[in-house]
Amino acid sequence: MSRARRVASAAIVAALFMSVAAIGSEAPEEPAGYRLDDYRSKVPPTLRGAAVLSTEQAFDASRDGRSVFVDVLPRPPKPAGIPPDAVWRDKPRFDIPGSIWLPETGYGELAPATLRYFENGLERATANDKRRPLVFYCLADCWMSWNAAKRALALGYVEVSWYPAGTDGWASVGHPLEPREPEPRGE
Repeated sequence: MSRARRVASAAIVAALFMSVAAIGSEAPEEPAGYRLDDYRSKVPPTLRGAAVLSTEQAFDASRDGRSVFVDVLPRPPKPAGIPPDAVWRDKPRFDIPGSIWLPETGYGELAPATLRYFENGLERATANDKRRPLVFYCLADCWMSWNAAKRALALGYVEVSWYPAGTDGWASVGHPLEPREPEPRGE
């Protein structure tokens, strides 16, 4: 095979690989329902009924003081095989200053107790004002904040925003994070 043919063949193969990679990296379409699995994967660029915030917009919203920021990242599970009498300390969570943390509330399906925890947490944080701006987030490429924002819309909250870059995007531009404990269950 001539050098020109080898170069042409290599160029075609490279173009095919790049095309396949580009197809695989495209953002998915917004589903009709909640995302039920594979939560750490590419997210859609939209959420019907909600504003989608860039890091700059999320920072501006945090500074104006009107918005309630809601972190929905789950708590890491206790590792299997730890003896019952062993001391276990949860991994600390660092999130956007002034946020509330409602862990486990971003899954696609919620147990009734977890749904009540989500509803009660939002009611407390907004003082029962469904017009109070809410900003949902967790990590980059995480469907849990998308699910939680969609669920807030279904509960009748009207000024809902979704910050898909989450704490990853926030920290990547040098904005501070602070330690956070989950909101009490209060059941």
